[in-house]
Amino acid sequence: MTPDDVLAFWLDEVGPKGWYGGGEELDQTCRDRFGDLWAEATEGGLGLWLTYPSGVLAYVILTDQLPRNMWRGTAQSFQMDSAALAASKAAIGKGWDLKIDPPGRQFFYMPMMHSENLSDQDRCVRLFHTRMPEEEENILHAKAHREVIRRFGRFPYRNEALSRKTKPAEADFLADGGYGAVVRETRAAAA
Repeated sequence: MTPDDVLAFWLDEVGPKGWYGGGEELDQTCRDRFGDLWAEATEGGLGLWLTYPSGVLAYVILTDQLPRNMWRGTAQSFQMDSAALAASKAAIGKGWDLKIDPPGRQFFYMPMMHSENLSDQDRCVRLFHTRMPEEEENILHAKAHREVIRRFGRFPYRNEALSRKTKPAEADFLADGGYGAVVRETRAAAA
C-alpha cells in the first residue's frame, strides 16, 4: 500500500462529508483497509513517507485521522498522536503543508488540534487563520478545542478510553453538553 492509496481513500472516497461524521460502516472500512498499515506505522515503519509532502500528509492521516475511526472509543485511537504531531510539525517547518491544496492541507494541522498541549492548540488556531482563512468551520473547531484545553489541560471526553479519573469539573462539563456546548459558545462569541 502506498501514500497515494491513503490519500485517494481519505481525500476522495471519504471526502468532506465523511471526515467528521464517522459511523460503524466507515470505521470498519478503515480497519479492514488500513489496520495492517497502521500497525506497520506503530512499529516504526513507513519512514520513507516522511520525505516528501504528500507522503507526510498520508502518514499524518494514517496516524491521526484513521485511528479515530478504526479504534473509536479506545486508547488505540490516540496511540500514534505523538508520531502524527511530530510529522506534521516537521512538514510545516519545511513549508510542505503549503504544497498541498485545501481542503487536504487541514490534516497537517489536525494533530495540533488533537494535542492536549495549549501551545499546540494556539499554533493550530494561528495556522488555520493564516494558511486556510477561508475555512471558517475549521477555525471555529480549532478555537473550541483550544478552549477545552485552556479549561482542563486535557480532553475530558477521552478520560474513559485512556483510563483517566474524571475530575468533578470535567464531569459537570460533560453533563452540560461537553464539546458541543463549547462549539456553540465559540460560535456565539464570533457572531
